[in-house]
Amino acid sequence: MTKRATSGVANPSSAIFIGNSFFYYNNGVTTHLTQMLLTARPAHKWRSTLAGISGAGLDWHDVESYFRPNAIGSFSFDPQNNIAFNKLERLFDVAVMMDGSQSPIHPALAQSSRDFTRRHCETVRRRGASPVLFMTWAYADKPEMTEPLAQAYTRLGEENDALVIPAGLAFARSIASRPALDLWHADKRHPSLAGTYLSTCLIYAALFEQNPVGLAYDGGLDAGTATFLQTIGRDTLADYLR
Repeated sequence: MTKRATSGVANPSSAIFIGNSFFYYNNGVTTHLTQMLLTARPAHKWRSTLAGISGAGLDWHDVESYFRPNAIGSFSFDPQNNIAFNKLERLFDVAVMMDGSQSPIHPALAQSSRDFTRRHCETVRRRGASPVLFMTWAYADKPEMTEPLAQAYTRLGEENDALVIPAGLAFARSIASRPALDLWHADKRHPSLAGTYLSTCLIYAALFEQNPVGLAYDGGLDAGTATFLQTIGRDTLADYLR
């Protein structure tokens, strides 16, 4: 595997997640990340949005439109359901982008994946944010997808000077260590709650450069499983960025 890309924004206050159902299953990684951050000490100021299209590759997304003024993020609701109209100096600090589950490695889609990753990274930077790429995982019954996806996302990260979050490698590491813990939904593609939680631990560690091990938020899992997945996320990211 080639050299890992490591550039990104540490400790962001806002993010947009751009992808597909891999992001929004189990109430969405943004929900779990927000809850995780609420348990962190000190508590972290945070605002996020998920732009997910079922089955989408990056070529389905109009990323330029996600940064248009007075649209996404223009209002929010407080705990008492009162509306607040936001005046934001910068819409998002980072954009975390995921391609289709096979797009970077499929012969018919790989070039489009490369082209749209470059195009969207350029758009994100032009809008004052930093692009981050989310490496997807192999299907449960096709573990041979892991290494090609890892290589493809690493290459895309290097070509676009973008941080890569190695979720696919974390899934493989978890299965190797604890095969009875199912990270997939029954369809063998989408994440189970444990899979979404593992992804969230990786995102937390990568974006905020903080160790997720010991965080109180368990995502609804038992404490032992949550600690195991926190550790897998921490160790996978450390090894990938080494």
